[in-house]
Amino acid sequence: MPIFDLFSKRQKRLKGEIPEVYSFDDIPQTLRVQIVHIIRDTIGVDKYANEAASAYKFIKNTLCREYGVFDLGKSYREGDQEQVLNFLLQTKSTDEVIDVVELTFRFIVKIILPKYQQYSYNTSVKLKPEDAVAELNERFKENGIGYSFENGEIIRVDSTYIHSEITKPSIALLWNTKFKGANEEYLKAHEHYRHGRNKECLTECLKAFESTMKIICKEKEWPFSQTDTSKKLIQICFQNNLIPTFTQNQFTSLQNLLESGIPTIRNRLGGHGQGQTPQKVDDEMTRYGLNLTGTNIIFLVEQSGIV
Repeated sequence: MPIFDLFSKRQKRLKGEIPEVYSFDDIPQTLRVQIVHIIRDTIGVDKYANEAASAYKFIKNTLCREYGVFDLGKSYREGDQEQVLNFLLQTKSTDEVIDVVELTFRFIVKIILPKYQQYSYNTSVKLKPEDAVAELNERFKENGIGYSFENGEIIRVDSTYIHSEITKPSIALLWNTKFKGANEEYLKAHEHYRHGRNKECLTECLKAFESTMKIICKEKEWPFSQTDTSKKLIQICFQNNLIPTFTQNQFTSLQNLLESGIPTIRNRLGGHGQGQTPQKVDDEMTRYGLNLTGTNIIFLVEQSGIV
C-alpha cells in the first residue's frame, strides 16, 4: 500500500517535530505496529496451500532455536503467526525487534520473491516483496530510526546523504556475483558497526577493500599474490592504469589517500596488539573508515568497468 501524507504528518513537519537525528536504542510501538501491517500484507493468508503458515513457522522455529527457547509466546494457544508478531510488538529488546524484522524480510526477499507469482496465487497477499522493503525503509526513516534493510541485511544508517551516496551504491556494485566475497565482508563490517564492534568493523573494511582490488586484478589478469597487502594492491592498480594515464597526475593525492586511509586506520586502531592499555576505537573514527571504504570501492569498481 502507498504511504499517505496525512494531515497530522504535515502538521508535525510544520512544527519541527520530525526527528532530524536518527535513534538506534528504541523501536517505538507505532513503528512496530506499522511493521506488523507490512509483514501481514506481504506474507498474506493461505487460500490453497500452507505457504503463509509455513513462512511463520520457519521464522518462529528459527528464532526459538537461536534464542534457546521452545516458544516465543506466553500462551500455548498462540499459533506461529501470533507468536512472531506478538513477540515483535512486546519484546523490550531493540536487538530482538531487529532480529525479527531482518529474518522476516530476508525470508520475504529470498524465498517469497523468487516464486512470487505462485505464492500470490496460493495466498491473499496485498503487498509485493519489493514494495514491502521500500515501505519498511521509509517507515524507519519516517520514525527517525537509523536502520535500513539492504540486500538481506539490516544495516545502520547515520546520515541519509551518506547512505544514499555511499552505502547503497557500494552494496549495489558489490552485489555483482564476481564481488560476492567483498560484498559479504562489507555487509559484515556494517553488522559489526551496528552492534558497536568497532575494531571488528575496521578489520572487515580492510578485507572488503583488499578483496575488491584482488577481484579487479583477477578479472583484468594483472599479476598479483593472494597474500598481497592493500598497499601492494593499490600499486598494481595504478601501475596498470586503472586510472587513465592523462589524469593520473591529478590522482596522486587519491593514491596517498588510499594508501594512508583504510589500511592505516585499521592497522593503528584495529589490527595489532594493544599493549597494556586496551585501545578504544570510537564511533566517529569507525564511521569514517566505513564511509571511506565505500567511497573507494565505488571509485575502483566504476573505473574497472566490472559491473
